Amino acid sequence: MLNTLPQSPIFGVKLSDTMPTTTPEHDRKIAEMKFSSVYPHYVTKVEKKGRSVEELHEVITWLTGYDESTIQSLIDEQVTFQTFFERATLNPNADLIKDVICGYRIEEIETPLTRQARYLDKLVDELAKGKKMEKILRST
Repeated sequence: MLNTLPQSPIFGVKLSDTMPTTTPEHDRKIAEMKFSSVYPHYVTKVEKKGRSVEELHEVITWLTGYDESTIQSLIDEQVTFQTFFERATLNPNADLIKDVICGYRIEEIETPLTRQARYLDKLVDELAKGKKMEKILRST
């Protein structure tokens, strides 16, 4: 007898193949989190891996349309992620950002704001891992 994992009666997939979904509480925490509190962690992460703040800003600009002065203004203003993404002009290719980040499959996150925050997390992660900028920015 084969050792198989239980199947979901609804979707017919192995239960271990499904990723957790976000909860309303998780989504609320993301929305209320201040961009200025996370930004220094992004800087530390990329610089520790030999990448620059300029490259980090290039990634943020690609995703949001913000220039450097706007990024700094949003940090100074201490906006939440909700405000950060409400004011952004999201890159039309942002939906090409896929994969798992923070335990969630990005393309399966239903709440747009949480998905957008995870887009940014994924781009920063790829930058820190040394991925080429053309790949990070989903250049075709």
